[in-house]
Amino acid sequence: MLIVLALPTTGISVAQVNEKARSKDSSRPNVLFIAVDDLRPQLGCYGDTVAHTPNIDRLAKIGIVFNRAYCQQAVCAPSRASVLTGRRPDATKVWDLKTHFRTALPHVVTLPQHFKQQGYDTRNVGKIYHDPKNAQDPISWSAPEIMAVTDEAGPKYVLTENLPTAGSWKAAATECVDVPDSAYVDGKVGNAAVELIEELKDTTFFLAVGFRRPHLPFTAPKRYWDLYDVDEIPLPAHDRAPENTPEIALHNSVELRGYTDIPDVGPMSSGKIRELRHGYYASVSYIDHQIGRLLDELERQNLLANTIIVLWSDHGYHLGELDLWSKTTNFELDTRVPLIIASPLFHHQHVHTDALVELVDLYPTLADLAGLPITDGLEGTSMAPLIANPNRTWKKAVFSQFPRPWMYQGEPEVMGYSVRTADYRYTEWISTNDKSVKAAELYHYNEGIETANLVDQATYSKKQAVLRRLLHDGWKKARPGNAGKSASSKKH
Repeated sequence: MLIVLALPTTGISVAQVNEKARSKDSSRPNVLFIAVDDLRPQLGCYGDTVAHTPNIDRLAKIGIVFNRAYCQQAVCAPSRASVLTGRRPDATKVWDLKTHFRTALPHVVTLPQHFKQQGYDTRNVGKIYHDPKNAQDPISWSAPEIMAVTDEAGPKYVLTENLPTAGSWKAAATECVDVPDSAYVDGKVGNAAVELIEELKDTTFFLAVGFRRPHLPFTAPKRYWDLYDVDEIPLPAHDRAPENTPEIALHNSVELRGYTDIPDVGPMSSGKIRELRHGYYASVSYIDHQIGRLLDELERQNLLANTIIVLWSDHGYHLGELDLWSKTTNFELDTRVPLIIASPLFHHQHVHTDALVELVDLYPTLADLAGLPITDGLEGTSMAPLIANPNRTWKKAVFSQFPRPWMYQGEPEVMGYSVRTADYRYTEWISTNDKSVKAAELYHYNEGIETANLVDQATYSKKQAVLRRLLHDGWKKARPGNAGKSASSKKH
């Protein structure tokens, strides 16, 4: 059993907390918290036969791979605010890219802040919160953030013709140059994270490392592009919108359209689509190498056996499927994310689970695995019992949402609320003003992707009624029966 001294949240100075962190407590695990931007489960350990991801696959071999993990809102700032506060977007009031979660929740204790209050040395390298300067949260960390702000962190491009001009940082959507990893920002983040592991080796630490690729632009050193034969990069299997899907569920791929080599409207050539998908794969392999360096350094410092490692992405991504690029929907490819957790409490080998889980579950899970108290007000469920027994019965459903119009600051005009079960997704687009349902969607995942909206079809009327009830009952009624039971004292 892990025995943890819980420090009070008041009446103790920052200096005392930091001194507690500096004195290593071998009974408590470290935490390496790895966030990757825009990463979908396009990885070897998830069955992708094209991806070169040996290091993420190496982590998967010693942890548990969650095959069905979902974000709460498929865009950066709302998703990260949800993960780091343990609250869902309607609680954080973060539905856009500008609102800070402390506007609605000024006194919330974030995930890293909770670890800091319990005596951990909490550090941040790269993108963990959303990455403008005004999105940061210094109280979460024991020391100033490193390369957390994109404009100050390092370059997205290295070619002169792609360097920022007045009014826009967007240039080409891809860049392939024979340069070292540290020519781009994520190589710099990898270097700094390795150095921090060396610095923190004699402390009890929570180290958050955030990588920006494979977010657009798809820029990575040439050696990662060379891992792939462009002619073997598959084109999207389903490149059209689902039948009968309402317009409100779709978008015009504005994030990609802003790049200089992408047409403002209309279709792209198959060659450009293949180039973009090649760039995505290259960017993923670039990040995979950085993650491998972190694992190597943990091993070199004899920390691997006492460190919880979690790898997660803030949301998924469309690469031309459903005639969509990037994120900002409630569809499967945007809401489903890779999630891998390796804990020294459990000696997993090549373990996968099909249980439905959510990113909002990470806060209570990590606290539980570290033997820390779980704070009040969290809206996720500790996955520790599931990690202890990956085959156990778990959640009946998971929940995501997305506003329309997108990029509207403040309370949205319409919110699309979505519930996902093992085989179906049901979504209602609800007016904020009068609570009326503007549109609805029902999908059956017999082909693994949305192909036709089945809402109001007689064949599915009973299923639709069940899913509608699940959606309106909400996340509390979808939890497993004894989810609150801690597994932190169970060693396998």
